[in-house]
Amino acid sequence: MRSEDQSGPAAASEAYDVVVIGAGAAGLAAAATAAARGLSVAVVESSPFVGGTSAISGGMVWAPGNDKSPQLNDSPDAVRRYLGATVPGDAGREAREAFLARAGEAVAFLERNTAVRLRPVASYPDYYPDTPGATAGGRVLEPVPFDARRLGQAFALLRPPLPEFTLFGGMMVSRADIPHFRKVGRSLKSTLRVARLMAAYALQRLSAPRGTTLYLGNALMAALLRSVLDRKVTLLLATAAVALERDENGRVCGVTVEKNGARRVLRARRGVCLASGGCSRDDALRAAHLPATAGRLTATVASGAPAGGVRLALEAGARLAEPAGNNAFWVPASRFRRADGSEAVFPHTVTDRGKPGLIAVDATGRRFVNEALSYHEFVLAMLRAGNRAVPAFLICDKHFLWTYGLGRIRPFALSVQAELDSGYLKTGATIEALAERIGVPPDVLAATVTRFNAHAREGKDPEFGRGGDIYQRHFGDADIKPNPNVAPITAAPFYAVAVHPADLGMSLGLATDAGARVLDASGTAIPGLYACGNDMNSIMNGAYPGPGITLGPAITFGYVAATNLAAA
Repeated sequence: MRSEDQSGPAAASEAYDVVVIGAGAAGLAAAATAAARGLSVAVVESSPFVGGTSAISGGMVWAPGNDKSPQLNDSPDAVRRYLGATVPGDAGREAREAFLARAGEAVAFLERNTAVRLRPVASYPDYYPDTPGATAGGRVLEPVPFDARRLGQAFALLRPPLPEFTLFGGMMVSRADIPHFRKVGRSLKSTLRVARLMAAYALQRLSAPRGTTLYLGNALMAALLRSVLDRKVTLLLATAAVALERDENGRVCGVTVEKNGARRVLRARRGVCLASGGCSRDDALRAAHLPATAGRLTATVASGAPAGGVRLALEAGARLAEPAGNNAFWVPASRFRRADGSEAVFPHTVTDRGKPGLIAVDATGRRFVNEALSYHEFVLAMLRAGNRAVPAFLICDKHFLWTYGLGRIRPFALSVQAELDSGYLKTGATIEALAERIGVPPDVLAATVTRFNAHAREGKDPEFGRGGDIYQRHFGDADIKPNPNVAPITAAPFYAVAVHPADLGMSLGLATDAGARVLDASGTAIPGLYACGNDMNSIMNGAYPGPGITLGPAITFGYVAATNLAAA
C-alpha cells in the first residue's frame, strides 16, 4: 500500500487500472477484489480515516446463500418469498436476483483472498420474523474479532468506533459479552469473564491509544484495511474527489482530486467505482426525496467526496433511480455535544428501546408505536404520526437507567449529572414532574404510564403487542418473565431522552444495472463508471427486512463491480 499519509506523494504516473471513491466497506471490498484480480488500484477518501460509516456500524452482513450455515437449510426460494413480502414493488428485481446469486460467492472470494473473516449469527432474526420465508438467524454474518496489532502503524488510519459504544476510554465489547457486564457481582462466571476482559484491555492500552480487540464494523473495516495493505492499494486519504473525467467517447477515464488546495487528475484505465456513502449529506436531494418532518439529521459520516459520489455521477450524466415509497434507512437518534465540543448523534438501534421498563410517547403524552420494533419501523411510525412524534420521548425509571442505560448513558452510570446539566437527559421525581420538563400534558402522560403499568405487571401490552415475535424478544431481557420486553415503570425518579428521525444511509441512489454499472437518463450504462454501497440505489426499495441489508449488498456489489472492471 502507498498512502500519502504514511510514505510521501503517490506514484508520479498518476495512472491506475481502477480508482475507487470512498473507503467504507463497499469501497474497500471493491478495491481488495480488484487488487486480488491483479489490477492496480487507488482509493480516494475525503476524510483522514479509512472505514466510513461502516467502521461505526454493527458490522452485520446479510448474505443469504452463504455456505456458513448449511444446517439452517435456507433456500433461494425462501429468501425470495421473504423479500417478495417485505420489499415493495418490482423495481430493482434484476439487481436483487444478482445479489441472491452472488452474495455467497462474494463472501467466499473475500475469505479466500483477503483478511476478511465472517461467521454466522445463528440467533439474529430477520426483522419481520412471522413473514413467510423469514429465518431466526444464519443469513446474517458478523466479522470475527480482529486484533488491531496486525495493522501496525496503520491502526491510526482506522476510524474509531463511536466513543459512546466503548467502555473505559476505548474498550470495545462484543454482543456476547454485554450480558456478562450486566451480571458482574451477581454471577461468578460473569465476574471472572469481565475481569479477564478488563485485564486484557489494560495490557493493550500500554501500547495502543485504544483497545486492540476489535468487534462489529470496526473489525470488518480493520480486516479490509489489512487486505488493501497486503495488496499494495494506494490510499489517498484527506483527498477530495471533485469531478469525474470522461474521454472523447464518453467513457469515464479518471477522477480529478484535490488536497490542500492543489488539484490533479488520477487516470483510471479500466474505470471508476463510486462508493462514497450515498446522498445522506446532500441537502438538496434530502429536501427533494425525504419528508420535511424527517429533518436533516444523519447518523452517517462523510466519505469519498465532499459533494458525494452521487452528485459527481449526476454531473457526468448519470441519473437517480426511481424513488421508492421510502428513500432512507431510518433510526431514532438522540443529539448531544461531547466534552470536546463536537456535535454527536446516538443511534437508538437495539440497546434500549426493546428492553422492559421503557415506553415512547409523542407530544400529547401518548404512546404511538410498539417500542420493540426495528429501528426503521420505529421511525416510520414517527413519520406517520407527523410533527406530534418528532421528537418523540423515551421514558423510563431509575431501575431501567441503571440496568440498561438510555442512549449515550451507559448502564451502571454512577452519575448522570453532566447529561442532566446539558439537557440531554430530563428527570422528574414524579411522572407529572417529568412531563412538565419535556413539555407534554402531565395528566395524559400519567394516565399513559398508569395504563401501561397495569398490564406490564403481567408482562402484557394489549395496546401494541410488545414482545409478540422472536425479533422483539431477542432484544429484550431474557431474565424478565414472562415477557422479556415488558416491565412496569415505577421506581422514581423518572427519566426521558428526546429522539429524532435520522438516517443510517439513503436507500435512494444511482440507477445501476445488475453488474453495478451506472446508467444514464436513457438507461444505457455509462462506460467505465460503477457504483456500490449507498451510492447505488438500494435493492431493497426503501425496505429494511433484516440486519446487515446495507453491508451485505455493499460488499457483494463492490465485489461484482471489481470483477467486471477486471474483465473490462
